[in-house]
Amino acid sequence: MEGANWADFTVLIWLAVAQRAAKLARNLNMQAQPSILVVDDDVGMTTLLCSYLSRFGLQVHAVADGVQMRQHLDTHHVDLVVLDLMLPGVDGLTLARALRAGSRIPIIMLTARGSAADRIVGLEIGADDYMGKPFDPRELVARIQSVLRRAATPGTPAQVASDVIAFDGWRLQRDERLLTSPKGLVVPLSNAEFQLLMAFLKAPRRVVTREQLAEQARGRTLDDLSRSVDLLVSRLRQKLTHSPQGSGATDSAGPPALIKTVRGAGYMFNARSVQGQVS
Repeated sequence: MEGANWADFTVLIWLAVAQRAAKLARNLNMQAQPSILVVDDDVGMTTLLCSYLSRFGLQVHAVADGVQMRQHLDTHHVDLVVLDLMLPGVDGLTLARALRAGSRIPIIMLTARGSAADRIVGLEIGADDYMGKPFDPRELVARIQSVLRRAATPGTPAQVASDVIAFDGWRLQRDERLLTSPKGLVVPLSNAEFQLLMAFLKAPRRVVTREQLAEQARGRTLDDLSRSVDLLVSRLRQKLTHSPQGSGATDSAGPPALIKTVRGAGYMFNARSVQGQVS
């Protein structure tokens, strides 16, 4: 190959390498953008805020209430939540408390109520920062960046606690045995109810006999328990009757019940999906 042609060929190779490196850098930069979830029912404000925050290298999504927030958290990674205090349905303080119970995702609270009591409660339940409305969006950007630096998680998926199991909008924190409904309400569980729920979570959408439930939930045979398994299932089913829309779910009407009776066989846990470590 002549010298001039070889030089041209070398330049083309380096140009191709440089272009590929630039593309890779752009992709890495996109992946490194922190993901922010804004929870506020003021659509006009959230539209403007999402547009403004995106100018600072942030991936921003907005939802209007706690149900939508939980659905988004179950299907996307989120690095920080900007959470309004005054929301339809479940209020922001309750949502922040439920979120903090099962996750270390940073939270910045927003509120038009500027009382010191609200700020103190928000910070006490685990919010990382607090801003009153109206606010300067430049200040919110600065606070988001500051909180992300403190959390030492910019550009990486928010890590939900490894002991959290999610199913159909519900969240179970195993270490604390804390069950949270799709609306953010904490549902108390007895030790036996917790063990029974774990037995169901290990076999979703499969028929489980009373004998299997007795062995997994209590470690004893059915003869030892008589009809206590049926009573225990009844109590747990009653606690799992909160649908995401807030109406009770039963076998005969409304959304499908999470625990279905299979006549002559046992029970079936009817969750559409179970996410998390259940073993």
